[in-house]
Amino acid sequence: MVGEAVDRSRLRADAKQITVTAESDTGLDVRGDEAQLVTAIGNLLDNAIAYSAPGTRVALGIRQRDDLVEVTVTDEGIGIAHEELERIFERFYRADPARSRETGGTGLGLAIVKHIAGNHGGRVTVWSVEGTGSTFTLHLPLVADDALTDREAVLS
Repeated sequence: MVGEAVDRSRLRADAKQITVTAESDTGLDVRGDEAQLVTAIGNLLDNAIAYSAPGTRVALGIRQRDDLVEVTVTDEGIGIAHEELERIFERFYRADPARSRETGGTGLGLAIVKHIAGNHGGRVTVWSVEGTGSTFTLHLPLVADDALTDREAVLS
């Protein structure tokens, strides 16, 4: 799933000369819909690329923390003002409407990520500093290998 999300963002990243890296612990499984999870990760990557300057780096990482799988997307972009952080997961909310024309989008991407995380028993969090960048983290329940069915997602 991670590879698919990264591949989908590759053209946009290449156009801005942004390097996308991915690191992952192996064997981490989550119960869920693969298409939805690829969409969530893809939305986070797309935002990271859209709000980053040319020549910067976007990093995607997957690791286990206790009984959760954490999927992080970190950028070196414009960051988000502290007072905006509470609202960025609302539908149609744009922290900087003036940049709408430049970055495109509808203001739905993060709302979709939040909805998908909730559908999978998880949540999404953000850390950001204006002028430094942002890190978005999907927290999803870890599933033991023997509990997976053929229709469930494997992240790594």
